[in-house]
Amino acid sequence: MKETAKTTARTTAKTRKAPKKPAGYQPRFSELDQYLFGQATHYDIFRKMGAHLDKKDGKVGAWFTVWAPHAAEVSVIGEFNGWDAHANVMRKVGEDGVYEVFVPGVTEGMMYKYYIRTPDGRELYKADPYAFASEKRPGTASKVAEIEGYRWGDSEWLTNRKKFDVQKSALSIYEVHPGSWMKHPWSESNPDGFYNYVQFAHSLADYVKKMGYTHVELMGIAEHPFDGSWGYQVTGYYAPTSRYGTPKEFKYLVDYLHKTESFTFIIVSCLKLYCRLPEQLEPFLNQLRRLLK
Repeated sequence: MKETAKTTARTTAKTRKAPKKPAGYQPRFSELDQYLFGQATHYDIFRKMGAHLDKKDGKVGAWFTVWAPHAAEVSVIGEFNGWDAHANVMRKVGEDGVYEVFVPGVTEGMMYKYYIRTPDGRELYKADPYAFASEKRPGTASKVAEIEGYRWGDSEWLTNRKKFDVQKSALSIYEVHPGSWMKHPWSESNPDGFYNYVQFAHSLADYVKKMGYTHVELMGIAEHPFDGSWGYQVTGYYAPTSRYGTPKEFKYLVDYLHKTESFTFIIVSCLKLYCRLPEQLEPFLNQLRRLLK
């Protein structure tokens, strides 16, 4: 996180009361959400947890929702409130430890974290486990991201997918790590030499098509702090790593691969918003496992 975030996100361990719920207050995290989450069957939980741009009472901003069952107090801190732990104290919803708050004025790309005060007075600053984007390492803040609105162009691929026969169709998987597969020469603007998601899409699609592969397996896609781990130290299961671009640019990568008739596997991070994986894929994977035994 930027130095300003580290130095300004300070508060005392003095107990503060959470804001009172106004009469008629309807939480965004509904009773049905609470029930499904408590049963571990809320399969669209990413639509409620995390940061979501929205409008409330005519004001544009964002909802923030997090699960912190052992917290004494939770606040959202970020660029929108000067990293002030007093500014946006979150309301507890139900009895399972879910907290939420709507913050006016939040826009896409703003960094944030959660301030958590424990019952014994400790103060913790945590990234959002449900964030759709993160600050580029070595920073550790989460970022508000809009993931809706992408216009997919892979309708032909979606239609052809139904014809795939797991016992007869060709299957040749190319596993690739975006950060090391191909790099630009060193430059001040790009010292890591990384291809961004858009550049990577075109280069990878050309290679896969030329070599005759039918499927692509991507490594190190979920956000992670250490390059040397190749993505196996995950810190954000819902956030494509910021090393190579934005969530929408990652969608472009998946979309473009589909246009070249490549079936994309995403390992480590497999969110259907990005991967275009249907619920019906599990039977296919089970059959694939049996064939590979």
